[in-house]
Amino acid sequence: MLLTNALVATATLASAVPGATTPSHIHARQNETEKGSAPPFFKLQVLAITTPIHLQHFQADLSSIFVGLPQQNATCNNTPDQPTEQEATFALGPEDNGLYLYGASATPQELYADRSGMGQGKLGYTTGAQPAPINAERTGWVVDEAGNLSLDGAGFIACPNSIDGSWSVWVNAGVANPAGNTDCVGISARAVAIPTPVGCSYSF
Repeated sequence: MLLTNALVATATLASAVPGATTPSHIHARQNETEKGSAPPFFKLQVLAITTPIHLQHFQADLSSIFVGLPQQNATCNNTPDQPTEQEATFALGPEDNGLYLYGASATPQELYADRSGMGQGKLGYTTGAQPAPINAERTGWVVDEAGNLSLDGAGFIACPNSIDGSWSVWVNAGVANPAGNTDCVGISARAVAIPTPVGCSYSF
């Protein structure tokens, strides 16, 4: 599953050149968006009104997901007049409902969640052929009619006091404070459409 800038270039070409065809998986996602499901490319905005991270966005760094990092440390295909990307861009796989980071290269970066007793909801991503943890789930991601992402109905938890003052993000596995964290809170993740995404390679 290669989610690169080539997809956007192809979609743009299809709209500009007579007879050009939009790839079927992009077309399918565009149709679903009209029904309130996942946009082709999106950022994830935190909804947690009583917290300081309300309306901030998910970030990807060090093979994990955070909110509130001062720097995301991704290598992105920004144009000279664009600011450096400080928020992660995502896309759902058209066939398997896997969740991917939108990439600057052909090397896929795919999210996983480990809801086992050992993982306690660990949310991370792998790069290329790197395997996920033994109990990890890669599929089952869904954007509901309200525009919120879940993993088979499970929402998210954010925990403060992570690296550089950020919050770490976990999938809700029924553990209020996973991995020894404290003061964690339940959050919703709203999928916000990005019409012209910027591809990035995220650190791992």
